Amino acid sequence: MRGEVATRFKHQQGADLLPEGVGVITPAQRRYLARGLTEPGGKLPLFDEGGREISRRTIEACLAHGWAEPWSRNPVKLDWLVCRLTESGYRVLGKRRSV
Repeated sequence: MRGEVATRFKHQQGADLLPEGVGVITPAQRRYLARGLTEPGGKLPLFDEGGREISRRTIEACLAHGWAEPWSRNPVKLDWLVCRLTESGYRVLGKRRSV
């Protein structure tokens, strides 16, 4: 019952339901991951289209779901998470990694 309520709430908030056991992807997570589709190696952005820093919660949620993985460290800003799409990240977007 509790899971049903949480799933229904997330769906009402604009989140997409994924196959059983995969979780829920929010619009913010989808936008973040989709930006990696056009970048070499699936590199994910640090900033959105308006120049604002991507929410750390969004990045960490994508890492936790396995849709993104840490890629490199920024020697100037050590707290920035530079990530790239994983195979699972491409799949959640309905895409395949181009070789």
